[in-house]
Amino acid sequence: MDKTTTVTGNTTKLQPYLSQLAVWALSVGTAIGWGSLVVTSKTYLSQAGLFGSVIGLLIGFVLMLAVAGHYHFLANRYPSTGGLYNYVKYIFGYDRAFLVAWFMFLVYISIFWANATSIPLFARYFLRNMFGFGYLYTVFNYKVYLGEVLVTLAAIILVALLCMNSKRATAGTMVGLVLLFTVGITVCFAAAMAGHGNTEMTMEPAFIPDKSAFRQIMRIVFISPWAFIGFETVSHSAAEYRFKHSNMFRILVASLIVTTALYIFVILLSVSAYPAGCSSWLDYIRRLDEFEGIEGIPAFFAARYYLGNAGIYILMASLMALVLTSLIGNLRAVSRLCYAVAQDGILPERYAGLSNKQIPVKAIFLLVFVSLPIPFLGRTAIGWIVDATTIGAVIIYGFASAAVSKAAKREGLKKVSVLGGVCLAVWIVFLVFLLFPGVFSDHTIETETYALITAWSVFGLFFFNKVIRKDHARNFGKAIIVWVALLAFIVLMAMTWAEREIEAEENAVVEDIYTYMDGTASGDVLAMDKRVFLDVQLERLHTADYTNIVVITALFGISLAVMLANYFSIRKWEEKAEKERDQAQATAFTDSLTGVKSKHALAVQEGMLETQIIDGEAEEFGIVVCDVNGLKHINDTLGHSAGDEYIRSACRMLCEFYDHSPVFRIGGDEFVVLLQGRDYQARNEILHNINAKIEENIGKGRVVASLGMAEFRKGVDASIHEIFKRADALMYERKMMLKGMGAVTRD
Repeated sequence: MDKTTTVTGNTTKLQPYLSQLAVWALSVGTAIGWGSLVVTSKTYLSQAGLFGSVIGLLIGFVLMLAVAGHYHFLANRYPSTGGLYNYVKYIFGYDRAFLVAWFMFLVYISIFWANATSIPLFARYFLRNMFGFGYLYTVFNYKVYLGEVLVTLAAIILVALLCMNSKRATAGTMVGLVLLFTVGITVCFAAAMAGHGNTEMTMEPAFIPDKSAFRQIMRIVFISPWAFIGFETVSHSAAEYRFKHSNMFRILVASLIVTTALYIFVILLSVSAYPAGCSSWLDYIRRLDEFEGIEGIPAFFAARYYLGNAGIYILMASLMALVLTSLIGNLRAVSRLCYAVAQDGILPERYAGLSNKQIPVKAIFLLVFVSLPIPFLGRTAIGWIVDATTIGAVIIYGFASAAVSKAAKREGLKKVSVLGGVCLAVWIVFLVFLLFPGVFSDHTIETETYALITAWSVFGLFFFNKVIRKDHARNFGKAIIVWVALLAFIVLMAMTWAEREIEAEENAVVEDIYTYMDGTASGDVLAMDKRVFLDVQLERLHTADYTNIVVITALFGISLAVMLANYFSIRKWEEKAEKERDQAQATAFTDSLTGVKSKHALAVQEGMLETQIIDGEAEEFGIVVCDVNGLKHINDTLGHSAGDEYIRSACRMLCEFYDHSPVFRIGGDEFVVLLQGRDYQARNEILHNINAKIEENIGKGRVVASLGMAEFRKGVDASIHEIFKRADALMYERKMMLKGMGAVTRD
């Protein structure tokens, strides 16, 4: 059985084993997946054309270089597992760290799910749909088959087993697969470029006609985080590097160069050939729905055109390698993230454990468990989740920029701090573009994605409440502004979703009105009176408006209620902590034997008086130093219990005479009284009376104590020590006097 421990035990730790080549492979392999080859050759070209796609990606590459610099800066200062989560924790605190970890988990796990569910698509395209058996149901217009569910689950489990059983085999597999698809895509690209000149096919147009070239480029730029997200996940494994962290930037740059080059190769490959009957690559892209199999994926069609079946096999192997590296890379990244957050109590402590192979096995088990329902949701729903990665990536990179800006400012690195601030501003612009698509007339992300992110954010508030209630260390709940910002984010996301829903309903109403007016609607609709028909359409719009208002209000109310619950949970902990502090202070300030104030309490009081003396603000006060006579004799003859009672009796006597001044026990038989108020005004009379009482007690077995008193002399005494010194000298004189009267002393 594997030996597992938590961080509290600290007997098993993540050990360095990753080479620079392995980290480069993890970076490239995690950034590139199914969508890199399939989606890029369709979506990018249809939105921005050849030049727009390439230029947009190159601009995205430049932005990612800044991100790489940020991660290099942070990793060299905080080289621990968890990546950005730990960076933000050390720089901004636990609340913001929770927030960034929440979105990091969504981004990386959704990419993992997307690539796992792409394996059935691979079979549909290239293996004659061999897993398309056992029809279960249709969800969101996607048919779910038992065979495809089983093969997806098998892929998830097999990748998990690889990651759980051998970290070196995992790293070696990543290196081999990344080299495989890098060489494979490059070979197909080179063959296409070499053979394209011998064809009559053209790569024109450079941009999509009748659209602004600038707008096309910026569209790709704004979604470029999707193309690169994952390259930075190697920061989660910083504790496992067996090389200097100063090499990280070089590795990340090499990863970005290869990733960008492969994207551009796929784009150029996709426009280098098109089927007969298509007038251009653009005509081909626009008619893709008419084609099936290999012809339905432009990059594969071009590979076959120039290399024959060998081209198909090369790209098939490359595509499968892309999928597997994305699965492995993202599973490793999320497992290390879970391992890191479990150490801080966000997840149960058991997920902070490692096997004797230094692998977070329990965290991987958790990820497999939450992934089990995913194959049953269908590819359409997964596509909505994957859309969330673009917004999530912008949030992640924005936090990285903010962290660098603040950390650099602390260190006095002005240029680095300014660069971080500029990058943060850029990511804010990106977020505004994605959150308010209606303003830019650019619906880059599906409507359902906004609903999913809203739900995830609300769920985050609920989960944070659970974290707060179990946060005995009181790390979380200190940055309320973070949760106010999240509430605003939820409302904005919900409003964007509502706007898109209303727009869709308006378009549907307009379409229905057109069909009614031109007589192409169904017979039932055409039979309706025009006024009645228009009233029905108007009611549809009113219903859509009302429904969306109710949804937004409900989300706001639920989120606000959870935030209030979080606040009261925090207040509960604060009150408990305050009570514990008061109890601890009372214990520290109280002498356990006598119940009067302790030596620690006197030290605090002395500090306050010392400050007042130095500032010239001290009022009149005096000090009485008391030493109980004969305590050693009583302990030696009658026992310590009798001695304790003797001390308590002496204390009661002092409190009786000095009932308006604090009494402190500062040693076994030593007391101090700080004279104030009426006791100070009557100090000489009180001292005379208590001394008379003590003299009566000599020889009767009652309390005998030596007292010395001194007053603060304003303008003369520079410190409280001088007053104590005088009082102590007078106390010693009194002790000698009492000894002469027959009192027992410790001498």
